[in-house]
Amino acid sequence: MTRPRRAVIFVVMLVVALAADQGTKAWARTLPVPPGCTVEKMAAQRCGSIHQPVIAGYWDWELAYNDGAAFSNVRGQRVLLALLAMGALVVMGFYAWRSAPEQRVRRIALGLCAGGTLGNLVDRLRDGAVVDFVRWHAHEHLWPIFNVADVALVIGVALLLLENVLAPRRAATMTG
Repeated sequence: MTRPRRAVIFVVMLVVALAADQGTKAWARTLPVPPGCTVEKMAAQRCGSIHQPVIAGYWDWELAYNDGAAFSNVRGQRVLLALLAMGALVVMGFYAWRSAPEQRVRRIALGLCAGGTLGNLVDRLRDGAVVDFVRWHAHEHLWPIFNVADVALVIGVALLLLENVLAPRRAATMTG
């Protein structure tokens, strides 16, 4: 199988993750916010949105803007975070391109990670902050708010870890 044909699965996963992320974020931007609550004020955490319960006490839709990295770390570093995301996209593309024909899971995982990274990068470049809208909680205990790009990243990283654990076992089974 040629490299361009192997790259197709990476590109397909990237596009699927990006489309799902941007589509859900377009919907999330329609969630209600208090009067006068702008993107800038939300990113600066000077105002919040109105919770829309999905499963009362456990899951809400809640529009938020994060101008930092994961868990609102490195806030206000839009250019740095955008450059890091672009660099990560190049590295992921390189590793997908260089992957062996049998490393399909790796290409799927890298495509999910790249799609999630690109989804958040698009937000950062367009809005100056990443759109988050999924809030899980156990009554008063809140988990960090997230989006579909974050889910794609977590699944992609989990698949990479799983592949790195299972690949040596498969190789040992095949040689032994």
